[in-house]
This record gives sequence, C-alpha cells and structure tokens, in this order.
Amino acid sequence: MSKQTITLVVNGTDLTFEPTTQAYNKYINELSMDDKVAPAHTYLNRIVAAESKEALGKLLAQPGAGLKLVAKVNEAFEPELEISVKN
Repeated sequence: MSKQTITLVVNGTDLTFEPTTQAYNKYINELSMDDKVAPAHTYLNRIVAAESKEALGKLLAQPGAGLKLVAKVNEAFEPELEISVKN
C-alpha cells in the first residue's frame, strides 16, 4: 500500500501526518475503556511528519486536542464502506 499523506490546517498551522495501516492498528489495539488520551498522543507522534512535530507538540498540550486531531486524521484515512445486513 502506498503512503498516504494527510494535511490538517489547525489554527492556521499546517500539520502533516503519514498514517499507515500498521500504526492505525496499533493505535486501536492500545485503546482501553479508561485510557484514550495517551494512545491518541502516541499515535499522532508516530505518524506526524518531521516538519510538523514541534507544532503538534504545542497543540497536544491543549485539553482535548489529541482526540480531535485523531478523529480528523482517521476520518481521512479510513476507507468508506457500504455495509448492509442481508437476511
């Protein structure tokens, strides 16, 4: 699979991420009922492009920023699927 690049503009700053299926799966496996923030931060730091690392660090200091960023990155990364139940 080719590398996908996702750029988000957050408060006027470009953040570039390079998610992979391996990094995504590891993130999902690290989530637990009582720990969502730390896995989100770890995942974002795994997939952020080098030139965006410093800006990401500043954003992650804000409450809730990591979860919002993960949601947007994964929205762009995850495939659209049409699923129905057949009886």
